[in-house]
Amino acid sequence: MPDLIKNSMVEGYGWILEHLFIINIIFSLLIIFFQRRNPTTVWAWLLLLYFIPVIGFILYLVLEQNFRKDRMFKMKEIEGEIKYAVRRQEESIFRKKLRLRNSELDRFKRLILYNLNEGEAVLTDNNDVRIYTDGEDKFRDLLYEMDHAKKYIHLQYYIIRNDELWKEIEGVLIRKVKQGVKVRVLFDSMGCRGMQGVDWEKLRAAGVEAAEFFPALLGKFQLRINYRNHRKIVVIDGRLGFIGGFNIGREYLGRNRKFGYWRDTHLCIEGSAVTSLAVRFVLDWNYAAKENLFLDDSLFEIPEYMRDGRDPVQIITSGPDSKYPKIRDNYLRLIHMARKRIYIQTPYFIPDDNIKDALIIAAKSGVDVRIMIPCKPDHPFVYWATYSFAGEMIEAGARCYTYDNGFLHSKCLCVDGLVSCVGTANMDIRSFALNFEVNAVIYSAKTTQKLEEAFESDILKSTIITRKKYEQRGWLVRVKEQFCRLLSPVL
Repeated sequence: MPDLIKNSMVEGYGWILEHLFIINIIFSLLIIFFQRRNPTTVWAWLLLLYFIPVIGFILYLVLEQNFRKDRMFKMKEIEGEIKYAVRRQEESIFRKKLRLRNSELDRFKRLILYNLNEGEAVLTDNNDVRIYTDGEDKFRDLLYEMDHAKKYIHLQYYIIRNDELWKEIEGVLIRKVKQGVKVRVLFDSMGCRGMQGVDWEKLRAAGVEAAEFFPALLGKFQLRINYRNHRKIVVIDGRLGFIGGFNIGREYLGRNRKFGYWRDTHLCIEGSAVTSLAVRFVLDWNYAAKENLFLDDSLFEIPEYMRDGRDPVQIITSGPDSKYPKIRDNYLRLIHMARKRIYIQTPYFIPDDNIKDALIIAAKSGVDVRIMIPCKPDHPFVYWATYSFAGEMIEAGARCYTYDNGFLHSKCLCVDGLVSCVGTANMDIRSFALNFEVNAVIYSAKTTQKLEEAFESDILKSTIITRKKYEQRGWLVRVKEQFCRLLSPVL
């Protein structure tokens, strides 16, 4: 019997090899004609299929599943109220009634209008924004604010490690439940694959509600690599909201030898923009938990704020459920509107053609374009593609730096010391189209200049990639760059 099975397998492999050319053609036709995609992405997949027949198509099935966008998220009961607020603000812009405290920001009203029209992102101007660049500071304040929650804690992260940081957070969450605070934890199945089912059951047994976004089909074997929920949101009592790049794990505190110090950017917002974060969490929760939290009006009550903030903020989101790549469009619009300087920090710099061309045009037009990337990879293929695009920016006149003081994970774009965009979205195609992301657009000279000062301080801990240095890179680096760049549309 074993010989019979063995012979059948050999015959099967032989048949595949004999008909490999025809199989490849069929797979190629499926990719070209049955999926409406960017031509560059299609060519990248065809190249992969040519070099790795059959396996390349299996990778395509794993990485490029079509997401059912239209039915993913529904705002339901709250939708009418949001649309009403959006229409009122649109009318104010069209009738030139919208007044920004800083007249220099008037030229960004078209961007505000785009976010209103496309993303229903209402502009609020009473926000206090605190900036964190260090994990110890961010999690110290997060633990403090959660410990003082009175009504609810909504916590959403892409990655949660079962380590000492999570144990500390878990202890606070369980303690708050015993005090009558409603606690919900939303986690991504891929990002939290290191957690065990018993870990979540422990939380649920203590009274914490936990929901899994896009769970694996076969236990821990995760086939659905794309369409991950990359957002990091915490909302406490509708009063405070945290948003940014830090996940939950000891490496984000700089305690991982491989990465060393972890440089990131995170925000704590107090003000009306927190309501937008609350809505975003509930939308994601409703999908994952199959509930409708919009029926609970108490989650959207506007509390009194402790601080008298004055920063105008829009919360923008994008993902495979969006018709347009809204965060990408914000980056693009801000680059086009820059007159003096553009500061970019990102761990993954794989821009699409529009972003790349806009940065090249800006640099060649005399705008001070500065881009900072890590000095070490956490994903080698992505890193060498990043280095390749950085080389192209250098040739156009931009200044590019590698951050040497550990690992750079910050996702931040600052323009002219006036407007900044901070959140979870990297400057890459995956963040633009394949992952669920959330960013805050901050129309504030005070906050943007603080972010620019942090960037300039990081330059002292970085190495500039000069044109001479880039041209002197070895042949192995050149080969890795070219190969990874060819695959950049699918990374």
